[in-house]
Amino acid sequence: LGDVYKRQKEGRKIVYIGITNNPNRRAIEHDNTGKEFTHVLLIRGPMSRERAEKLEKEYIQKYKRGHKGKPPKYNKNKTT
Repeated sequence: LGDVYKRQKEGRKIVYIGITNNPNRRAIEHDNTGKEFTHVLLIRGPMSRERAEKLEKEYIQKYKRGHKGKPPKYNKNKTT
């Protein structure tokens, strides 16, 4: 199972979109990276891992359409 979530910083700026099967653990992992996050918001879930991966990609694509083709700050620009 997986949940799709986004991490934000002050002003609700989205800086990361991802999936996890344990939102609390993942929030702690993010907080320990030293990156700038102030909020976590579950977008959808729980659902199958395959569905979560598809939605994650869709949310990143939607973000990129509104931000000159750039992904959220902390998402790696792989195949998304």
